[in-house]
Amino acid sequence: MLSDYLDFEEPIAALENKIQDLQSSDENLGNDLAKEISKLNDSIIKLTEQIYKNLNIWQCVQVARHPQRPHFIDLVDKICSDFDELHGDRQYGDDRALVGGLATIGNHRLVLIGQEKGRTTDDKINRNFGMAQPEGYRKAGRLMKLAEQFSLPVVTLVDTPGAYPGIDSEERGQSEAIANNLLLMSSLKTPILVNIIGEGGSGGALAIAVGDHISMMKYATYSVASPEACASIVWRDSDKASDAAEAMLMNAENILRLKLIDEIVDEPLGGAHRNPDQAALLLKKSIIENLDNLKSIPISSLIETRYTKLMSYGNK
Repeated sequence: MLSDYLDFEEPIAALENKIQDLQSSDENLGNDLAKEISKLNDSIIKLTEQIYKNLNIWQCVQVARHPQRPHFIDLVDKICSDFDELHGDRQYGDDRALVGGLATIGNHRLVLIGQEKGRTTDDKINRNFGMAQPEGYRKAGRLMKLAEQFSLPVVTLVDTPGAYPGIDSEERGQSEAIANNLLLMSSLKTPILVNIIGEGGSGGALAIAVGDHISMMKYATYSVASPEACASIVWRDSDKASDAAEAMLMNAENILRLKLIDEIVDEPLGGAHRNPDQAALLLKKSIIENLDNLKSIPISSLIETRYTKLMSYGNK
């Protein structure tokens, strides 16, 4: 059972707390206790189905940001049979917000890249809450070139509120680093599979999100800016973040309808945070199936189709 509940999950929390109270009760009720707990579990399933069937976009944002939602490293541990991390951009340093290396998923040897937000307070600070700096994107670009050199597919797991906007990042060429990755990925001579697993925020997400096939987990988000940033720009009031989220249509269903992604990857009932193991299995299945398909297509055809897709964005 979860220790962190979102506001709209409070009815679920009440039922789960009731089960905990019954299980810790000193009364020996035997079969009656088991029946009561079973009824409560059935009620939890039905209630969760009802709540998650009717989530609005702002609630999807909250799910994508859930503190117990699996991050890059959590998923790597569950979907990869091995992962050898590679470090540094060979120019400035090693950005811990962006992680990449050689990995094996199923029968596929590949280069895996993604943002890591961190879990503990110290880890979050060390990883800058998943907001990469220029050296992070340059490291990603270096690993993509390595993948191309050895004919390995590139798989990315996107989960960031955005690229780090600090003065030091701008001084070291943040916009240039992101732009160079967009250019590189548009013509990289190897298959690229993109998976948006949490927050797909702004250019920080897009810098590792140009690909041949783009998947998005059911309760992930993808947008030109965070809801808070958009609200601050449009209304000069970050408290209108929920209104901004609705206006940007940043949930998976709308992003698929706008043809900015190719697939929605299902999540366990109640979101990936309620069952990370099952969420990882669903993502792994999608990755393997898409890699099987992409690797069967000639590189020249992949690049041509990739270019056509990029040029189609914004067309009605």
